[in-house]
Amino acid sequence: MTRATNNPASRRRRKKILENAKGYYGARKSRIRLATEATNRAMAFAFRGRKEKKRDFRSLWIVRISAAAKINGISYSSLIDGLKKNNIILNRKVLADLAVYDAKVFTELAEMAKK
Repeated sequence: MTRATNNPASRRRRKKILENAKGYYGARKSRIRLATEATNRAMAFAFRGRKEKKRDFRSLWIVRISAAAKINGISYSSLIDGLKKNNIILNRKVLADLAVYDAKVFTELAEMAKK
């Protein structure tokens, strides 16, 4: 009896890895073992990067809100606290956009938070 290797499936598996490794430097784009290691590592970094992106954007929004709040004579924490007490529910992304693109509205929000 001949040895069955399931060649179509294993070829498809290798081809998928080599397609993902396109553009990599040296043998990492053409040799299956090196390409597997490189793509697995890249996938791990990509997974981690998607989580870090959320953190980075939140901290950027907080910096923008804080800067705009200081211009209006209130600290970031006081602004957030004042907005919560006035039942103004805006997330940090929206507040940061208001601070950058619509300073007039942000100033009104800061005045409401001061009261």
